[in-house]
Amino acid sequence: MQPPYPPHPPHPPRPGSGPGLSDRELLARLGGPGADPRALPLLLARHWRAAHEYAAICLATPASSAAMAAGAAFRQVLGTPAGGALRPRLLTAVRWTVAGWAADAGLTALMPELGKTTGARGLRATRAVTPERRRLAERAFHALPGAAQCLLWHTEVEAEPITIPAGLLGIDAPTARTALERAREQFRANCVRAHRELAPTKECRFHNRLLDVPMRRGGALLPDVQRHLQECRYCRYAAEQLASFDGSLAPLLAETVLGWGARRYLDSRPGRTAAPATAAPGRAAAPATAAPGRRARTRDRTRPAAVGRHRTTAARGGVPRAGFRRPAPALLIGIGATSVALLATLLAVGGRPGDNGVGPGSDATRGAPGSHTLHPGADPTHPAPPPTAAPAGHADELARGRLRNRLAGRCLDPGGAPEAGARAGLAHCSSAGQWSYREDGLLRSAADPALCLDAGDRTAVLADCAAPAGRTRYDLTVRGELLPVRDPGRAVAAGPGATVVVTGRDGSAGQRWDLEAVDDGAAENRPRRRFDNASGQQPPPAPVARTVPALLPAAAPGPASAEEPAVPAAREAVLTALAAPPG
Repeated sequence: MQPPYPPHPPHPPRPGSGPGLSDRELLARLGGPGADPRALPLLLARHWRAAHEYAAICLATPASSAAMAAGAAFRQVLGTPAGGALRPRLLTAVRWTVAGWAADAGLTALMPELGKTTGARGLRATRAVTPERRRLAERAFHALPGAAQCLLWHTEVEAEPITIPAGLLGIDAPTARTALERAREQFRANCVRAHRELAPTKECRFHNRLLDVPMRRGGALLPDVQRHLQECRYCRYAAEQLASFDGSLAPLLAETVLGWGARRYLDSRPGRTAAPATAAPGRAAAPATAAPGRRARTRDRTRPAAVGRHRTTAARGGVPRAGFRRPAPALLIGIGATSVALLATLLAVGGRPGDNGVGPGSDATRGAPGSHTLHPGADPTHPAPPPTAAPAGHADELARGRLRNRLAGRCLDPGGAPEAGARAGLAHCSSAGQWSYREDGLLRSAADPALCLDAGDRTAVLADCAAPAGRTRYDLTVRGELLPVRDPGRAVAAGPGATVVVTGRDGSAGQRWDLEAVDDGAAENRPRRRFDNASGQQPPPAPVARTVPALLPAAAPGPASAEEPAVPAAREAVLTALAAPPG
């Protein structure tokens, strides 16, 4: 039996190819003196089929009751102005409508299909609509602007070409493609923020950045972090959700928004079931026209979970990752032809600084701050592509300050007037000898951001950041070791006299550095008092400036002294900084 679709219009236009009105504009024309009689038929033509099919999934029957549930959901959503993308709101309303009907004894008597355990009855008995392992993604998705939700949902879950959500938003395809990249990054940033804000313990907050950075850059998790994931279900679920960003977000989004019937809804999507027939077996069809940086990500979506770029230990046989599976959707990206005049409106309107949400009725896309991230196919063991030198206070700066060696008590110095080829050494600590650590892993001289620290065979020298020698990436571990990513068996250490050497990693005090953030221009030449952690003394916390220091995990563990605690007392200030939002 054919599902009962609305009779108006008899030949509904495809979303994105209609008269050029966005969903938001159509919603605004539903009522009032200037009501447009075409608004409701167009909205039904765009979204009825998906709502009806999900209602049939929730009821476990394609009977007329599914059309009734879809109609009730439309009436509820269209009569209640609110923010967020229209399709996810309609599907959520369908789920709540069916659950409410199943709880009504009178309706259950009139509609026997409400008693099916595989349908409405099972939905009503579900203790939590959103699974516990998707709580962070739920909070992160609802914090996105409505336009970002629309782009993610229709490209990832519905597996539709980019022209479809572009038409729903009233923008052209190139604009939508740019906004989609930003929406994906913003969604991930919201997940990281939710993990920090909802962390049940101080230890979970401490591991926030230690989970985020290596998974984003493709590195391995520290053994301490892996052990924490085995013991902490909250952080283990967080790692699983962050790992979803390696490829398709469809399972994560569907389980987050829908919960009940998410997998069946994914399998029912026309864009997910039709396209693979023209592709090679086991591979999704490659996009005909893709934005730069999307090819590797599209390719990763066809891989199983265990071969993603940011595999966690669970994917390698460690921490279990139950329920994580990636399908192979075909994401076909087309070219739009509408005006680019709405780009400023969609990308510039937003809430307060640092707030990813929007007010009711605002569906504008807010772009996340630009940052440097590796392409999905990048190999963390090879040098990064040539970076662009940026001034101090760059948006992707993770930490800034001077690096004080624990054994020598002096700081890493760029060698007087910074210039390419100058050997780094040790000098009295001052605000002039600061370093900038950014997301690309390079360690730049704050005095001249075009110069980076290069770890040679035995010495550390300054080199042009754009030259191959200047593209040495580092990990600053929680123990204070400064390790070249390409060779984690070596470490930057204090040498004889005032020299700095690159030698084999042994975990000694000479290979440990404290990153101290200081106020610009503050003279810090005063002698530093030595503290012995083993005797119970605690050093005073480093002065925290406007930029919050950040410690990044290493690619491989190193030996630690027996008397060193799991979280050294000298790092209490950094622990507090890591628990706060990044600066």
